[in-house]
Amino acid sequence: MTSLTEFFSRQEDDNLKGISHKNNLFKRNIIAHMAVNGECTLSELTKELHISVPTITKLVQELVQENIVTDLGKVETPGGRRPNIFGLASSAIYFAGVNIGRDNMSFLITDLHNNIVKEEILNDFELQDRPQCLEKICSNIAHFIDTCGVERAKILGAGVSVSGRVNPTTGRSYRYFTSSEQSLRDMIEQRIGIRVLLENDTRARCYAEYTNSKSKDETDVLYLHLGRGLAIGIVMNGKLYYGKSGFAGEFGHIPFFDNEIICSCGKKGCLETEVSGIAIEQKFGRLISQGVNTILREKYNKHEAIHVDEIID
Repeated sequence: MTSLTEFFSRQEDDNLKGISHKNNLFKRNIIAHMAVNGECTLSELTKELHISVPTITKLVQELVQENIVTDLGKVETPGGRRPNIFGLASSAIYFAGVNIGRDNMSFLITDLHNNIVKEEILNDFELQDRPQCLEKICSNIAHFIDTCGVERAKILGAGVSVSGRVNPTTGRSYRYFTSSEQSLRDMIEQRIGIRVLLENDTRARCYAEYTNSKSKDETDVLYLHLGRGLAIGIVMNGKLYYGKSGFAGEFGHIPFFDNEIICSCGKKGCLETEVSGIAIEQKFGRLISQGVNTILREKYNKHEAIHVDEIID
């Protein structure tokens, strides 16, 4: 294996054939199982992945030699021969996470045990549908990757979340940076040199909540994200639900009010035009202009943007 990045970036329809191709897929499945379920024995892997004992034994030993999997020694059992237990080496592979917010960017690096190795928040940012903004997004991500303290070759990929309609299969955002023939995912990937997975920010939060909280014991979950925008994430039968066209969960863009307010999506009267953080900011501004007193008046008079967090505070 030349590198972990190459190993995981290789698509299933690549040019590898026969045993070599099958073993690489098996290794990915072994690593994925350990990443989700934690430490396990060879017999548990055999049962869960439906791979023969000799093959599992061979592949796990190869992963141990490649410093991806660690042999953690014998596990206690009620009786009989004690099996060895295996787990992922936390320093073998890392992941980058990026959230492109409407008024900030956040970055982090995690290891295979979901420990946060590095985390940064950039507040000097405003998401705009302009080429200059896309360049800033790419340069910010590239700078974080270069200065995070982890070897670039060990970073398996970058998960990037952004608001608005997103198709993670094609990597396209249908709200931002749509003028190029390239998808947003491909443009970022080409710029930073690391495999990118693009997802809607609410679905990403929904998946994180589902996999890292008590809700993972459920099979069907609705996640409500009420921030400057308004959306829901849906888990059905233990999996993220995308709907027929991939846009399920755009809850805030249901036409609900007869208010003639044009939403950011282009329609009038969407739910988001009345009950989102942006709607609260706009209502607050109108009230100040009508003479309502507030400790934020000075900021309003200076024509500075008033954020919903300041209103809540």
